[in-house]
Amino acid sequence: MNRIKKAPLSEYLEALRTQRWDDHRYYHHSRINQSLHLISATSFVVAYAFLFVDPAIAALIAWGISMTSRQSGHFFFEPKGYDHVNRATHEHKEDIKVGYNLRRKVVLMALWAASPAVLWFSPDFLGLLDRETVESGFVRSLGMIWLFVGVGGLLFRTVHLFFLRDVTTGLVWAMKIMTDPFHDILLYWRSPLALLRGELIDPMEHAFEDGLDEADLEEPIDQPGATR
Repeated sequence: MNRIKKAPLSEYLEALRTQRWDDHRYYHHSRINQSLHLISATSFVVAYAFLFVDPAIAALIAWGISMTSRQSGHFFFEPKGYDHVNRATHEHKEDIKVGYNLRRKVVLMALWAASPAVLWFSPDFLGLLDRETVESGFVRSLGMIWLFVGVGGLLFRTVHLFFLRDVTTGLVWAMKIMTDPFHDILLYWRSPLALLRGELIDPMEHAFEDGLDEADLEEPIDQPGATR
């Protein structure tokens, strides 16, 4: 089976739009989670700017602020019960997630959390860091290790998707991840205002205005024979 799909740019952009829409409507119902994503996205943009000046500082910002705020929203605030908007169980949504679902995120975050301990006992991180980086101090060395973890996590899942789905899906997902901070700012800048009004859960009314209607939701999408 040929997993390389030659598609025009319009099809890649449509696949990107679909992945973004599915990610939002399935996994971002909590206004707290959305607000944390806004914080994450803003700090990621700052990290991107530092990436061209000081990659170690960029990684420290990305992991220390961006990733911790983003993933805490998913782990602690996003509802885990039945999704009445999409008529889907939490287990089904975990199974169909294109990127890192919660189980995979636990592994990724564990690698991130364990890296300072490894660095403490091996200042060159088992030979991965050069002498100049090691001599620059523990914090800067840690930043470089976190940079490797981030890039490695992106590349691993991208290539994994090449085999699980196809090359197009993997490349589109990688592009989505790299551009998510800019998209999330546009998508979630109103979420803190909703929180101030006491709205903890996004009613997702726009889900019915953009591609979902009652006919789409006549049966749960995780029922046998149902597709989404």
